[in-house]
Amino acid sequence: MAPVINPAGRGGTLRLAFSSAVVSLVATFAASAAPIPLFNVYRAEDGFTNAGISMAVVTTAVGTIAALLVLGRLSNHLGRRRTAIASLGLLLLGCLLLLQVHDIGTLLAGRLLMGVGTGLASSSLTSYIVDAAPNRPQWLAAVASSQGPMLGLTLGAITSGALVQFGPWPRDLIYLVCSGLLVLSAALIVISPETARPTAGAWRSLSPRVRVPARVRHLLPVAAAVFLATWATGAFYQAFVPALVDDQLHTHSPLVLGLVFAAYMAPSVLGAPLGGRFKSAAAQRIGMIIFLAGWIGIITAITIGTLALFVAATVVAGAGQGIAISAATRGLLHDSSLADRAPIFSLIYVLCYSGAAFPSLISGELSKTFALSQIVLGYGGLAIVAALLTVLAARNPHIGTAGRASMASSEPYASGARREA
Repeated sequence: MAPVINPAGRGGTLRLAFSSAVVSLVATFAASAAPIPLFNVYRAEDGFTNAGISMAVVTTAVGTIAALLVLGRLSNHLGRRRTAIASLGLLLLGCLLLLQVHDIGTLLAGRLLMGVGTGLASSSLTSYIVDAAPNRPQWLAAVASSQGPMLGLTLGAITSGALVQFGPWPRDLIYLVCSGLLVLSAALIVISPETARPTAGAWRSLSPRVRVPARVRHLLPVAAAVFLATWATGAFYQAFVPALVDDQLHTHSPLVLGLVFAAYMAPSVLGAPLGGRFKSAAAQRIGMIIFLAGWIGIITAITIGTLALFVAATVVAGAGQGIAISAATRGLLHDSSLADRAPIFSLIYVLCYSGAAFPSLISGELSKTFALSQIVLGYGGLAIVAALLTVLAARNPHIGTAGRASMASSEPYASGARREA
């Protein structure tokens, strides 16, 4: 049963819903990034290994994937607001548990909770954003929904690094700050209008299923390559860059570690609107070529041990991923109806977090045998394959009338979700 638009949410109050959803999505991923500058602290003080840190990244991704598969359509039935508030509550519990980290089990449990919360938020909040987005500019919904996570990861990593290095209670303060931000986000959602009126079928929606409209299925192979390669790189920065920065690039500063991670995420936010100037296929090609150029610089910097080159190459790769991810998202959202959005975003994030989980799982095991400088080459190879596939096979969405008819009948202001590709 398709969700029904809530007419009470029309007009100026949609701006509040859009802003609240964007703030909440950023807060979600800021909380998710909070532990990254602490990973070297856990290594030094609690004896965590690179394999253990990698498993924490995998655990987060697995929790997110499970939530997306099981809970990804729940917001169509319970409404965007209820599911968004539930996701923020799970993230808050994860932050409170991470206050007690002194063994790997507690870290994994906290990251699992945050993964489930992130998965539920990824579906409900991104759908909420697209529901409430203004009609102009046309690329705003795709950029806000795809780059909100990148902005959150950037802010979370930098803030965490600064508080770990300069603040009191270095192991705890960032989690307290994130807890306050999550509570504030939940309060904003509470006072915002609902955009999807609750409907029957919530229990049936829990059956794992991922659906994408037939008109954009031909886009999936290239979109999958983009999401997998770029998010695998993001997971690499979480799992292995703390050790690389410490051991091979010769800096022990948590703030520098946060800034290095942010150097990958922040340019993504800036690059995404640039991609909106091109059709989706062209933007994906441009983005992945830039992304590959960044990876060539990353491997070179690690080989010669130069932090400045590493940061510069990271910025280039981040800008490329922003262009490519937003373009792939824009293509999949093309002509989407209200009922399509939560399933489409669930699929997008299943692909993204699969890219984060499986390479990290394999690399974590390989780290017991191979040096990190060798593991980096595997990630570079993945970037080459994804870029080649994108250049050769990227396509634009089909222009059809079915989606327009569905949207015209289900919501009067749905044109903001239509993306010209």
